[in-house]
Amino acid sequence: MRKVMLVLLIALLIMPSVFAAGQKGTAATGAKTVTVFGAFVDEEQRRFEEAIKPFEERTGIKVVYEGSKDFETLISVRVEGGNPPDIAGLPQPGLMMNFASQGKLVPMWASLEATIDKNYAPVWKDLGSYEGTPFGVFHRVNAKSFVWYPKKAWARAGYEVPTTWGELVALMDKMVANGHTPWAVGIESGGATGWVGTDWIEDIMLRTAGPEVYDKWVANEIPFNAPEVKEAFEFLGDIWLNPKYVYGGRNTILTTSFGDAQRPMFDNPPKAWMHRQGNFITGFFPDAVQANLEEEVGVFPLPSINPEFGIPVLGGGDQFVVFNDRPEVRQFMEFLATWESGESWAKAGGALFPYLNQDLSAYPNEIERSLAEALVNAKVFRFDASDLMPAQVGAGSFWTGIVDWVNGKPLATMLNDVQRSWPK
Repeated sequence: MRKVMLVLLIALLIMPSVFAAGQKGTAATGAKTVTVFGAFVDEEQRRFEEAIKPFEERTGIKVVYEGSKDFETLISVRVEGGNPPDIAGLPQPGLMMNFASQGKLVPMWASLEATIDKNYAPVWKDLGSYEGTPFGVFHRVNAKSFVWYPKKAWARAGYEVPTTWGELVALMDKMVANGHTPWAVGIESGGATGWVGTDWIEDIMLRTAGPEVYDKWVANEIPFNAPEVKEAFEFLGDIWLNPKYVYGGRNTILTTSFGDAQRPMFDNPPKAWMHRQGNFITGFFPDAVQANLEEEVGVFPLPSINPEFGIPVLGGGDQFVVFNDRPEVRQFMEFLATWESGESWAKAGGALFPYLNQDLSAYPNEIERSLAEALVNAKVFRFDASDLMPAQVGAGSFWTGIVDWVNGKPLATMLNDVQRSWPK
């Protein structure tokens, strides 16, 4: 009997500590965690993780990010296998549409939609929607529709930034009259040779035919040999096929790597005076130029052609979508829809953000500030068309068609060839 009483007494004494330990364990294992899977790796992953720390510190919610260079393949495998992350950052609009069409995504809820309406231009909500239902929240974005120039040489020559296509043509003619070659162009990129030309055509299509026709072109609702596409190539041909306008002429266009194409601008004196490329190209500039980017380089948006469409921006971006609906997941998505989620990355450099209320002074230099401003003010933004088209076209006949055309193939023949390659 004494042994029984002793056992009961010991049990009563240790129960509070056991209960407390159990509570502690429940709190630890029950801590809220949000899993995010995306294409940010290496330095981009580090900067994204730094950008989301304010959310973790304020809410106590742990965000576990996983990045992969094979993201596009792996995310589909995980979703099909019933093991999706809570949130995914999708670099391709087609992925969002695919998952939305399968009923895999959680649509935007009212409070998130209100934040999007407040913090973004309408185009971003449209780009993140499928059949009228919004799903995607855009975060880091990139843009391609920019013209770079050697700032000091321009100042000495008295050249001014054009704001319309007519002013651009007048500037090119002025450069030629001064014995200068306006453009540095190179489209060589190994197996991807030609993609630089597709970007030019896409930018011109947005400026001549407008976003609605552009969308129909991407979907093959108008054919590749339609008059609107032919007109865009004719605008480009007026520049590329005129040896006075492009350094080295056609042969240099075809044989110069896209990364090296900008280098003639930085010779002394410049061998070329302008280069159209996305915001990533600064990483290819000579080291001395990169070290003094603001002093050495100027940039402006590729000018408007049809005033109706303003100055469109071509580019890409990462939109975050929800697979698993929980309160903490919703909290993190609403954080991603605010400038706070991008501010530290903007300060570190190398990324642009679409928020209307962003503080442009956060960007580390005037170059990135001007790019962000152009992005925010764009009335039209569209994803790279070749990335949206079927691979046989977008990463196939469109690329090779550009090369064939520069090599002398008649425009009508080339456009017909690309159209025939479209999968039935």
